[in-house]
Amino acid sequence: MTHNANWFLEYAWLVPLLPALSFVGILFFGKRMRYKGAELGIAAVSLSFLLAVCAGFAWIQHHDDVGYQAVQSSTQWLQSGGVEFGAGVLVDGLSVMMLLVVTIVSLLVHIYSTDYVGDDKRYTHFFAFLSLFTAAMLFFVLSDNILQMIVGWELVGVCSFVLIGHWWEEKPNSDAALKAFLTNRVGDVGLIIGTITLFFAAGGGNTFDTIKINEAIVQGEVGHTALVVASVCLMAAVMSKSGQFILHTWLPDAMAGPTPVSALIHAATMVVAGVFMIARLYPVFFEGMQIGGSSINLMATIGAVTLVFGGLLAFVQDDIKKVLAYSTVSQLGYMVMALGVGAWTAAVFHLFTHAFFKANLFLGSGSVAHAVHSFDMKKDMGGMRKFMPKTYVTFIIGSLALAGLFPLAGFWSKDEILVGTGGWGLFGGTGGNGAYTFHLLMGLFGAALTAAYMTRCVYLTFHGEFRGDRSHGDPHESGPRILVPLYILSGLAIVAGFVNLPAGFQLVGDSWTERFGHYVEPYKSSYFPAIDHATPSWSLAVVASVVALVGAGVAIYYYFVKVDRLADQTQQSLTELPDGLSKSNGLAGAGHKVLVNKYYLDHLYEGVIVAFTKVPLARAAYWVNQKVIDRTVDAAGETAVLVGRQVYDVVDQSVIDGFVDGSGRVSDATGEELRQINSGKVQNYAAILFAMAAVLAGTFLIIFAL
Repeated sequence: MTHNANWFLEYAWLVPLLPALSFVGILFFGKRMRYKGAELGIAAVSLSFLLAVCAGFAWIQHHDDVGYQAVQSSTQWLQSGGVEFGAGVLVDGLSVMMLLVVTIVSLLVHIYSTDYVGDDKRYTHFFAFLSLFTAAMLFFVLSDNILQMIVGWELVGVCSFVLIGHWWEEKPNSDAALKAFLTNRVGDVGLIIGTITLFFAAGGGNTFDTIKINEAIVQGEVGHTALVVASVCLMAAVMSKSGQFILHTWLPDAMAGPTPVSALIHAATMVVAGVFMIARLYPVFFEGMQIGGSSINLMATIGAVTLVFGGLLAFVQDDIKKVLAYSTVSQLGYMVMALGVGAWTAAVFHLFTHAFFKANLFLGSGSVAHAVHSFDMKKDMGGMRKFMPKTYVTFIIGSLALAGLFPLAGFWSKDEILVGTGGWGLFGGTGGNGAYTFHLLMGLFGAALTAAYMTRCVYLTFHGEFRGDRSHGDPHESGPRILVPLYILSGLAIVAGFVNLPAGFQLVGDSWTERFGHYVEPYKSSYFPAIDHATPSWSLAVVASVVALVGAGVAIYYYFVKVDRLADQTQQSLTELPDGLSKSNGLAGAGHKVLVNKYYLDHLYEGVIVAFTKVPLARAAYWVNQKVIDRTVDAAGETAVLVGRQVYDVVDQSVIDGFVDGSGRVSDATGEELRQINSGKVQNYAAILFAMAAVLAGTFLIIFAL
């Protein structure tokens, strides 16, 4: 760590500060500005992007000069129980990469939104929270301790709640916002428990500092049991925030929000927060789940299951945004699986490339939906390439990159993940940190699924005949504020993969290969575990490409050949074969039903758990409250009243009042007797005085005699 670094690294905290200030400015002054606050948000994010670019170049120079030394600055935030809690900034290759990704995607989303939500009645409110969302994610990735990360983590969650429910007047939208918020709270329980565990287990039991915690783990100062507990608990948080199976159900429903929000959430911000947290605290997971030298672990398996199960769900969606949402679930599964098999750089690199082509696809879907006023591919789209050729080209580029086809960005990052499993042994092994053969097979199957469902999506949206409403004329191409972001993201989807060409790539020199990993991965630093790096396997790259082409080929044959042929024969606009496999085969039909019902997870959560909580459990709790708790309280009150009456009748009236009344009567009688003595005659007083003196003298004589 060093404090003598380039100005842009020392003052990286300005990157999240600018959009945070724009949030305040838009909220208070936006409605009085010429463009209702949008110009302030765009200006702030533009400056943040420029600072992030400068920080990127500064990090490259810093790395070349002194090696991988993080730049960390911190100040005391609060003090409690003798423990000081800091707030600071941690700048290294990982955080600089995230600054670039978040700011560029956010800037393009801001520009895109000026057209997409231009007529929205809460236009200013939308841009205010778009800026806060960006600031929260930037704050999160720069945090130098876990406590501060939790603050950013929750800020991102709150902003997503607001933006998903932006059109809250419609109940499905507000329900989706609540579902996202509550599902993430489930994982947050694990986040808090995991953080507490690390606080007491690492760094002498008094630090949340990520560098110190990671260093303590790397040096073997933390017990394995504590790391198992911490990694499993933190994994629960990752499952909810980054949409891992079975806590992924909120993520497709989040499509209820405006499309620019969907692009920002699903591409560069909220859903990758969990992946970033694993990457930042990687020693916790690497040691806790014993990733090195293994063939299976919890994280890798959750990721593998997520990538396949999420991909299968994309096949039965009619809403174009939900296809992309389940695609995001699947791609997040790739990232988590990569981290689970020890392919740290491959996972982070896929996060980097995925941000560009997935943002491109989401904004492209919004461009189409903007033209037809619907997201339903089967009912309201079809043949859109004729009306929107520019959007079509950008969507095709994004789809090819997502499918992992050469030479687009997705090919390079996805191939690195498959290589990193270490499960390929043909024509030269891949090395890596273990033999994760099962996960390699799941990754290959996921590649075929991705190519197939995106082929289906492209066909239903852009090919065939237009099935939408022509009463207001034909759809038309979007304007420049929508198309320009699509052009930029398409270009990045093409070239982003070249920043991490595999070692030994014959077309360039060695100095141009693995640049991303060289500057981003904290390899051989004091706070990163010693992981093994897989070597490239061209045979695996060829096989993975063939698998993806086969998946696309099957879908092309089904839709572009069989469905189109039947449509020509019947002169109908078809989207599926009427006698397809799901209708002619019982087993396929049952599988299709399971997919349509999303593995019945929503039924489990809403129809069983929530329904049980709202009705039987609530009624049981009410009965216990009325019959047990309230009855106990009532009985205690009734008993107190009864005891009070007895005390009043017996003790107070008979004993205490009787004693007082008796004392009064005795005093009265005594007074009457004394009154007779007190007659006013001196001789009587003298007699009494001499009598008392005699008694007193007798008493003294007796005492002295004894």
